[in-house]
Amino acid sequence: MENTSSQIAAEREAVEQIIAGRARIQTELAKVIVGQKDVIEQLLIALFAGGHCLITGAPGLAKTLLVKSLAEIFHLKFQRIQFTPDLMPADITGTEILQDTGGSRRMAFVQGPIFANLILADEINRTPPKTQAALLEAMQEHQVTAAGVRHALPEPFFVLATQNPIEMEGTYPLPEAQLDRFMFNVVIDYLPEDEEVAVVEQTTARRPEPISPLFNGQDVLRFHDTVRKVPIAQDLIRYAVRIAAASRPRQSGTSDFINEWVSWGAGLRAGQYLVLGAKVRALLRGRAHVTAEDIQALAHPTLRHRILLNYRAEAEGITVSTVIDRLLESLKGTPAASNK
Repeated sequence: MENTSSQIAAEREAVEQIIAGRARIQTELAKVIVGQKDVIEQLLIALFAGGHCLITGAPGLAKTLLVKSLAEIFHLKFQRIQFTPDLMPADITGTEILQDTGGSRRMAFVQGPIFANLILADEINRTPPKTQAALLEAMQEHQVTAAGVRHALPEPFFVLATQNPIEMEGTYPLPEAQLDRFMFNVVIDYLPEDEEVAVVEQTTARRPEPISPLFNGQDVLRFHDTVRKVPIAQDLIRYAVRIAAASRPRQSGTSDFINEWVSWGAGLRAGQYLVLGAKVRALLRGRAHVTAEDIQALAHPTLRHRILLNYRAEAEGITVSTVIDRLLESLKGTPAASNK
């Protein structure tokens, strides 16, 4: 009974930390980042849920600075890997080397930069598929295999990968199997004029204030457990599953616009991440229950890298964002969609 009481107290403390933590995190990030509230929220949701993120944005929008600042706030070991065409898998995961130990020789594994808590895979689409694939096992299993031996990665473990949507020459698009392992595709856009003025003023007048750590790795792992215990109605889970299923062409009941514009839709992970993300979003807003609005708010970052448009859609100027909006609109009449 005492263990149960202590567990409840620990869970309540973790919930309070998550709720209060949002304002504290925003205060720390404001020292170096101006605006981008939606982007910050989506990254926080992914971190609290234990998911990886793909960050898409033009150069100079503080993608690297934002990721590094989050690592400092959560007091996580941070490694930045610059993906280039000549990068090899062993440059990421590590390699076996021959060591001389007092007259005898043996093979020893030297860890690569992936052995950290928070990995920034910078411009991930600039390296060939063979090297991109080096992240697959790490992202899914939180381990790497070298010479037949498995090496566990430190926990918590996150991969935040960036892509530049402008310069596509010399890039290698990520395969669908790897894209599906990212919880969100977070899009960073240019700031409004007033916020851009604030950035220029702030960065040219003084050096940024140092970021203060607010949490540690054990806190993050505890948050992961707490998030999974947030209750959610079964009809909302069904609603998340229907959103993912409705994006798949040539299925029973699929809308005509999906069959017309989409060549490949979202898989099972989309429903899982919609539910997990919705739980975190509810907590960040001080609620202990999930609503349909939480799920709807995360549909774009969850689905935009899981829906593959066909040539007809591209010819007609249809975007993935348009398809997701139409998809949500088509499900508006379902009972769960109006559950607030």
